[in-house]
Amino acid sequence: MIHIAHLKKQIPAGPTVLDDISFRADDGEFIAIKGASGSGKSMLLKCLALQESWTSGTYKVDGKEVSTTGLGRYRIRKEITLIEEKASLNLRRTALKNVLIGSAAQASIFRRVTGMVRSDDYMGAMDMLEKLGLLDKAHNKADQLSGGERQRVAIARALVHGAKVLLADEPVSGLDPHAADKVLGDLKQLCKQQGLIVIAVMHQGDWAERYADRIIGLNAGKQVLQVSGRRLTEREKMLL
Repeated sequence: MIHIAHLKKQIPAGPTVLDDISFRADDGEFIAIKGASGSGKSMLLKCLALQESWTSGTYKVDGKEVSTTGLGRYRIRKEITLIEEKASLNLRRTALKNVLIGSAAQASIFRRVTGMVRSDDYMGAMDMLEKLGLLDKAHNKADQLSGGERQRVAIARALVHGAKVLLADEPVSGLDPHAADKVLGDLKQLCKQQGLIVIAVMHQGDWAERYADRIIGLNAGKQVLQVSGRRLTEREKMLL
C-alpha cells in the first residue's frame, strides 16, 4: 500500500511543480493520473520512483516512511519500478534475456555483464512472458518487437525482479488501439491476480475511464480531481 500526504515539489529558485498532492493506492488497484502537459504528472511518478526528491510532505509504503536516502532505498527502487513511455530494453538481446537480466536497478552487475542465471529464474521468466502473451516472442530480439510487445517485456522484467508497484508513464502512447488494449488489459489482470499496484499517466481519457479503478487529476501541479470507478463528467474534464 502506498500513501502520500501533502507532497510538494519545488524546483530550487524555480516554480512549484507539485503542490499538496495526497492519495492512497491499495494492493490490486489501478490508478490513472490525468492532466495537461506540464501539470506535474511525470514528476509525480519520478518522486514515487525515487528518481526525484520532494520538498515536503510524507511518502509511505506499507506504513513505513520513505526517503530518497537511507538503507531502504534499494528495496524501494526494486519493488517500485518506473516504466518510461518508450520501454528501455537492450535491443540486441532477446525478450527472454531482457527479462532475465533486468534493469540496472533490478539486477547485480555480475548478472548484467555475464548474463548468467539460474534455471529457476529461467522458468520464472518464461512463465511471466506466457502470462503476458509473449511466449512465442521469447527468443526474438527486442528490435524485432512492436512497441506494445516491448512495453509488455518491460512489465515482465519488472515483475520477475520483484516489483510490487508499476509506475507507467504514458504506457500506450503511440500504440494502435489493439496493442493499447492488450497492454492495459494485461496490467488490469495483473492487478487482480497478483495484487499489483499500477499508477499510470494516461493522456487519453477513454483509456483511463475504461481501465482505472480511480482517476486522479492534476492541473498546474495541484490535485483537482479524484473519482472512482466511473466516467468523468464534462465539468470534471474541464478541470484538467
